[in-house]
Parts: sequence; C-alpha cells; structure tokens
Amino acid sequence: MLSMFKSIPTHMDYKGQKLAEQIFQGIILVSAVIGFIYGLIIEQFGWTVYIVLAGFAVSCLLTLPPWPMYRRHPLTWQPVLPESPGEREKPQENMRKPRKHK
Repeated sequence: MLSMFKSIPTHMDYKGQKLAEQIFQGIILVSAVIGFIYGLIIEQFGWTVYIVLAGFAVSCLLTLPPWPMYRRHPLTWQPVLPESPGEREKPQENMRKPRKHK
C-alpha cells in the first residue's frame, strides 16, 4: 500500500511553480472582480464572499496538486563524480577552534 503512495509525483519544476502562481493569482483576481460586481448589483456582500471563496477553491484545485503541466521542464543535474579514496580523509583546514571567553 505504501508503494502506491511513493509512486505519486510530488514535485514541480521552477517554471511550473511560476505558472501555478500566475494561474492562482489570475483566478483569485477574476473571481474577486466578478464577486464584487455581482455583490454590488444585487446589494448582497455575502454573494461576493461566496464567489471569492469559490474562486479560491477552484484555484487550489488547479494549482496545489503537481499536475503534469507543472513538470514539463525538469532540471538537468550534473553527473555524480566518483569519490577518490584520498579525498575522504582530508582535514578541515578552514575550521577554527572555538575561542574561550575569559
């Protein structure tokens, strides 16, 4: 059962994060404008709040899960260099000993 959860992707790339942020802000802005105009016309502030909350719910549904459209530009990492045996035992020359206060 746990292997099923491990197979679900949980990451976005940087361009995907930017796209998700733009979608989130756009939906919130549009729903706020529509909610304000509709609430002004019918003179009910409650409907403004409901419309903004509905826009928030829709934007969360579209931007919080890592949909495939947010994973189109993965980072290419440099290959791992093999570690030579001499590098492991080098002393840390830059480390200073802590000074004791008198």
